Amino acid sequence: MRIGIYGGTFDPVHLGHLLLAESARQAARLDRVLFIPAGRSPFKPDAQLSTAKQRIDMLELATAGCPEFIIDKRETKRDGLTYTVDTLQELKSEYPDDELFLLMGADSIQDFPQWKSPQLITELATLVAVNRPETPLPDLQQLSISWGFDPTNRILITSMPAIGISATDLRHRASTGQSLRFQTPRPVEHYIQNHKLYHPTTS
Repeated sequence: MRIGIYGGTFDPVHLGHLLLAESARQAARLDRVLFIPAGRSPFKPDAQLSTAKQRIDMLELATAGCPEFIIDKRETKRDGLTYTVDTLQELKSEYPDDELFLLMGADSIQDFPQWKSPQLITELATLVAVNRPETPLPDLQQLSISWGFDPTNRILITSMPAIGISATDLRHRASTGQSLRFQTPRPVEHYIQNHKLYHPTTS
């Protein structure tokens, strides 16, 4: 089985997240994609997030009816910082005969050497970097030089339609009473409204 791993805060999940996952699923011929909402990220250790339950609820609403998309809650149950390499090692021990594919935006490739144990990550999983049309493709030869190891046979670069949506902008829009329609699935929009997420009084 070919399993995609898609981690993030998903606060909130939006159509850009879903489109990236679907683009990667098709390009890498994935049997399933695990959405793994982050616990305490080393890159956003002090971020004010919705609760883990709220982010999981929104992911479940957003992926309902898509049997290939599965919510994996393991990182929200950990204490302390959560690292991708630890999650991949766990998954590899659980699925030793399956191929793992780590999904990310192509812009994250530039920061990848700053991750914990990047070379081990590429041994555990193939990177699937989803590129937006307006973003230049990363130069794999230059990446090999800057990373200090050759990842070229462990990276698959694909593309997705341009969609200028960010969770940061959606939180701002929600906090100022602006519409979220057509930027996140309708059930997620209703959830945000009903739970008054991102309002100044709840932050």
